[in-house]
Amino acid sequence: MTQLHDLRLRLLVQQESERIADSQPDELDLSVVQARCLCWLALLAEAHEEQATDAERSGDTEQAMGWFADSMRLRDVINVVTSIEIPLAA
Repeated sequence: MTQLHDLRLRLLVQQESERIADSQPDELDLSVVQARCLCWLALLAEAHEEQATDAERSGDTEQAMGWFADSMRLRDVINVVTSIEIPLAA
């Protein structure tokens, strides 16, 4: 299951990077990349929190703790990405 999740995440990242490259063919705007990364990270964190809730409801405490820990790691990454100051394009 973890491998499938990893492959799915890689595919999503690859698709998003292709969208970014297609939408910014001449010049890559790092603020756009940062914003899109934050959107994806927030969606992933929410999905992990939902998985944790589902696992908790089904009585699988260990799995719930794993999903919750992953969501907290994602929140930490969101904070790091948010703190990166990218100069606005002139």
